[in-house]
Amino acid sequence: MSDNFKPFVISVGDDEITDLKERLEKTRWPDHLPDAGWDYGIDANLVRELAEYWKDEFDWRSFETYLNSFENLTTDIDGQRIHTIHERSENPDAIPLLISHGWPGSIVEFLDVIGPLTNPQDHGGDESDAFHVIVPSLPGYGLSGPTSERGWGPTRIARAFAELAKSLGYDRYGVQGGDWGSIISREICRVAPENVTGCHITMLTGGPPGKPDDMEDISDIEQQLLDRAAWYQAEDDGYFRIQQTRPQTLGTGLNDSPAGLLAWITEKFYGWTDNGGDLLNTVDRDKLLANVSLYWFTGTINSSTRIYYEMFKTLEPGFGSTGETPVGVSVFPYELMMPRRRWVEDSMNLVLWAEHEKGGHFASLETPEVFVEDVRKCFRGLR
Repeated sequence: MSDNFKPFVISVGDDEITDLKERLEKTRWPDHLPDAGWDYGIDANLVRELAEYWKDEFDWRSFETYLNSFENLTTDIDGQRIHTIHERSENPDAIPLLISHGWPGSIVEFLDVIGPLTNPQDHGGDESDAFHVIVPSLPGYGLSGPTSERGWGPTRIARAFAELAKSLGYDRYGVQGGDWGSIISREICRVAPENVTGCHITMLTGGPPGKPDDMEDISDIEQQLLDRAAWYQAEDDGYFRIQQTRPQTLGTGLNDSPAGLLAWITEKFYGWTDNGGDLLNTVDRDKLLANVSLYWFTGTINSSTRIYYEMFKTLEPGFGSTGETPVGVSVFPYELMMPRRRWVEDSMNLVLWAEHEKGGHFASLETPEVFVEDVRKCFRGLR
């Protein structure tokens, strides 16, 4: 491992925690229509309930201790501080796996799957499936942020993460991701193909390749995913457009109001998970608030949204192509977008296609056991 890495300890000041509680106490809540539910956006009753819990009961210090139980490192790459969790397996034959999160997620999504991935024998698995796990915070996000210059789109992040893996001492490694992490993982395959053993993703964009059978024999889960994509484009991508075009304007409000930040992020966790109308039955309340707190205490909601702007300014020929890299795909019915298998087979070296009856966009939080097993299956033939 390079000498450029420094151990990092997360330590939020007592004054910052007090400030958060005071701001939540003084929230100027908007009016809402009776029985509006989620029709106009965030359920007003739920966000107020979460804000009260965040203010009075959520234990940041407990989460901070948990986060610090992992090996946290920082380094400088391409002029930007990069934070990463780096957990080595007890198995010396484990393969490195670099996991990338997306928005509005963070490293919080993966904390509970690091143990099963690094030391599967301690979690009912086989030692031969072990990984050395690398979980960086995206530039502009959480402990890697904020960014201080233009250009940090998925391609630049991919190159930085390839350098991160190299600096940690890994010449060959796998990549995994969902949301922006899916795009970044595919970009690592493109910009550093000689270093990537395989790629596992949980979200995939793409349309039909133009063959006569593109729309034939559509299965139930394929139809559900096509309907989900149509819903997303018709009703749910307003956040994308404003973050793509006016992130600074949005950031002025979200960086100043913890209640606003909570509403903005919670709405997406509700809409993007397989929760049957009860978000907190699917996503643990403390994990949700730990994720929001990470954005709040690092002041990175503004810089995190810039990736939406930067992607379309930094596209390169072949963007997102995985070439000959083996690719595994996990398919969950409440994912936002996922092409049909026959479309994917036309453009990727597909080694795993795993369809599931339950789950959504945040697979490692919603269905961690399924997520871990799919990652293991994907890389069993690639070691």
